[in-house]
Amino acid sequence: MEITERVALVTGANRGIGLEVCRQLAARGIRVALTARNEDKGRPAAKALAEQGLPVTFFPLDVTREESMVQTVEAVTRELGRLDILVNNAAVALDMKQPGLELGMDTVRTTLETNVHGPLRLIQLCVPVMRQQGYGRIVNVSSGLGSFSRLAAGKLAYRISKASLNAMTCVFADELKDTNILVNAVTPGWVRTHLGGIRAERSVEEGSEGIVWLATIPDDGPRGKFFKDRDEFPW
Repeated sequence: MEITERVALVTGANRGIGLEVCRQLAARGIRVALTARNEDKGRPAAKALAEQGLPVTFFPLDVTREESMVQTVEAVTRELGRLDILVNNAAVALDMKQPGLELGMDTVRTTLETNVHGPLRLIQLCVPVMRQQGYGRIVNVSSGLGSFSRLAAGKLAYRISKASLNAMTCVFADELKDTNILVNAVTPGWVRTHLGGIRAERSVEEGSEGIVWLATIPDDGPRGKFFKDRDEFPW
């Protein structure tokens, strides 16, 4: 299969890492569905890339709404002809400075709904399409804060959500072990984004490279692994 035939859906892609992943994938000739909850931000982001000659199209997507996820997957498949790559990048971090003992349950619920329930449902919706094609790559954008090797005080809701995303990666990878659908997780590291802040050590280009690599690995590539860049990262 020529890479130009492939279609990627990237969530939370109107800025930061998601936007850069779209740019890098499109620069490889992959048709990209740039999705975002806020159409006023997502549509201009997609237009700016398209004006550079990149094959990028905007689709509205709210990963906390079932109807939105179903409609978007159907629309991408219908309008772009197929769906080969899913990058679960959309996430919220609402408790980065709040002790776990003081954490409100509304914050926990909102975090899990976006960071866990959304990716899980999107995988359920995209895998049947990928099965029909005999090809799929699913990349869950996780965080070192969700690694059991680095658990510590604070950021409890966010840590729980990313640890859950990692567990989901392993489960789906095993369920799909007899297919050509490869599921992996990746931490982009501490990146200069809205979430990471201006003091972060890595650029969005550096943080996105490992995501794009996993989104385009060959059929004999890794599955059910956790990476930072191209090196395995401890669960």
